[in-house]
Amino acid sequence: MPLEFGIFDHLDDNGIPLADLFETRLKLIEQYDRVGFRSYHIAEHHSTPLGMAPSPSVFLAAVAQRSKRLRFGPLLYVTPMYHPLRVAEEVVMLDHMSRGRFELGLGRGASPIEIASFGVDPVSAPEMNREATEVILKALSSDVLDHHGKYYHFKKVLIASRPWQQPHPPLWFAPTEPSRAGDAARLKGNMVTLVPDAGVKALTEAYRAAWQTDGNAGAAMPLLGVFRHVVVAESDAKARDIARAAYGLWRHHMGFLWEWGGMEFPIGKIYPKDFDALVAMGMGVAGTPETVRRYIAAAVAQTGITYFVCDMAFGSIPFDAASRSVDMFAREVMPHFR
Repeated sequence: MPLEFGIFDHLDDNGIPLADLFETRLKLIEQYDRVGFRSYHIAEHHSTPLGMAPSPSVFLAAVAQRSKRLRFGPLLYVTPMYHPLRVAEEVVMLDHMSRGRFELGLGRGASPIEIASFGVDPVSAPEMNREATEVILKALSSDVLDHHGKYYHFKKVLIASRPWQQPHPPLWFAPTEPSRAGDAARLKGNMVTLVPDAGVKALTEAYRAAWQTDGNAGAAMPLLGVFRHVVVAESDAKARDIARAAYGLWRHHMGFLWEWGGMEFPIGKIYPKDFDALVAMGMGVAGTPETVRRYIAAAVAQTGITYFVCDMAFGSIPFDAASRSVDMFAREVMPHFR
């Protein structure tokens, strides 16, 4: 099958006024839509400059209006921080506002500090997420909701509206462990991961094994993706200069809340503070279209992915540089894989 391409966005603080950050990002999203990216995924973070759109649904409502064919959604809604019925209602609205382009990511959240700030016990978050996911999917596919679990209880709750996409929008998960990839397969969900290539291979193999075990061998398999930083420019040197200058701020944002809370940043080894070290680990690429094509082809061969997800507007990258990078990627990289 042809390789699909998407965008992942933390929407981190780049130093410009917040209103301008939102507007320039929406302009980039219009460009993603025009040039043929499949999907736009936004992260959810709280109390940190890593995520300046802590309410994904609010920002995605604007995305629905500023795009025409681009699919979009959160990667992920941090379910322990929500009432699950509220999530289901927002999903229905966004799915109809976009006429069926919404994609639903659900997860426990990466940061215990963020979860705890909402009064949720981080230790309980994985279990809460599993039950919340069950409730949300029931609410999206039922006219009346009944559920009696450990964390959530509903009796004969009337569901007033159903999603545009039946029984619910496509699901997305972000596993880092093979067992969680298997869980995503059993729910027939797509996946995107941020781990290094060796770990990605283990995840795609676990997903495919679970997919076949459940008797889905003849069905179209959901997307298996990886997320990487990408900068494209006229020369390798220019692309590296852009990426080096921008990545330091993004990396500072990644570790910000952990350091503020006096905790060790758990994925500091995956995301070193220096961009050249990131490249040496295979976790990002900056270069000409030819350099980027070689990098992606190698990643596909090594990992078994079917979906390559780019972060092309991170840290302090100016809008103009990001827009040129997106244009070159769409014109000179994406067609090579189709």
